[in-house]
Amino acid sequence: MTALSGTPTVRTLTELDLDGIVRIAEKTRGRYEPDLWEDRVTYYLRRAQEGSVVAELDGEVVGFMLGDIRSGEFGIEERSGWIEVLGVDPDLAGRGVGRALADEMLKRYGARGVRTVRTMVDRSMPEIEAFFTKLGFEADSLRPYSKRID
Repeated sequence: MTALSGTPTVRTLTELDLDGIVRIAEKTRGRYEPDLWEDRVTYYLRRAQEGSVVAELDGEVVGFMLGDIRSGEFGIEERSGWIEVLGVDPDLAGRGVGRALADEMLKRYGARGVRTVRTMVDRSMPEIEAFFTKLGFEADSLRPYSKRID
């Protein structure tokens, strides 16, 4: 990546952002999965076009946040904003990209009458947990359960 400068610009996700998302996901996850990300981007564009955002610097996608507004999820009747996926180019860690994405997402949710925003964080990702804690997120009463069915 070339040296990028300035403050990130955050805008609504479009299908044209797929290549940037795939590039960031490959850097952060160590796997090239264009089909997976095409499915995810398509899902969020169909479900809630204004609910997902990307950050750009110098015209290049450097971060993304996918989410939507739902009620009835996990038995919670309140309309809640959900942040499902966050990705920031690791070359730009600490440059405010994640904060800019979150600020825009929270602003959009608030404008639509949402009063609670939720996300889930894997314990194996303490940097993501720290990020959301800095934003004011707190542990919730929801607890994930899973069962492998090999």
